Amino acid sequence: MTVTGVVLAGGLSTRYAGRPKGLELVHGVRIIDRVRAALEPVVDDLLLIANDDAAGAWLPGVRWERDVLRDVGSVAGIHAALVHAASPVLVVAWDMPFVPTALLSALRDAGHDADVAVPESDSRRGLEPLCAFYTPACVPAIERRLAAGDRRVIGFYDDVRVSRLGADQVARFGDPALLFMNINTPEERILAEAHGASTDGGRDRQEA
Repeated sequence: MTVTGVVLAGGLSTRYAGRPKGLELVHGVRIIDRVRAALEPVVDDLLLIANDDAAGAWLPGVRWERDVLRDVGSVAGIHAALVHAASPVLVVAWDMPFVPTALLSALRDAGHDADVAVPESDSRRGLEPLCAFYTPACVPAIERRLAAGDRRVIGFYDDVRVSRLGADQVARFGDPALLFMNINTPEERILAEAHGASTDGGRDRQEA
């Protein structure tokens, strides 16, 4: 199975004064480069999804594409990833500095018999849909939900085969609060910097 690793650079960074938050540094490394480094060992190709006109310079050597659908929320990034990749994808939001390769490998494995493989977390959804595996079967499911007015990023999950990586499995790779930490404000970047000085999320558990 060929899998494309996708860096999702969505959102308007409104809480980051309009600056591209994924280009900020955490412990001396741009967040977008951390995401790329986590993906590369477990995928066959890389793709950047972003709507910023400057995005072509963010990851030299990586193909860049825009959203296909506009003004429909975060699910547009997943949809664009699948349409442009034309293959199963592993997606990671570009503001997650501590997602480890080992967790992404587990998600790829979990996707062998599913259309979605997603980790559980303590987020409001109980899942992390922007750090997950998807197959092209999700494209028509997403489009049907959007046509019905459902813009929830996980709205289409009810229409496809979903494999959940349980919280106990996720915990093998590190503290979920760190693994799925995302940087939306300068204050959160400072917090990530403090964490990065003592732990690199779950990256010190690559052997898990």
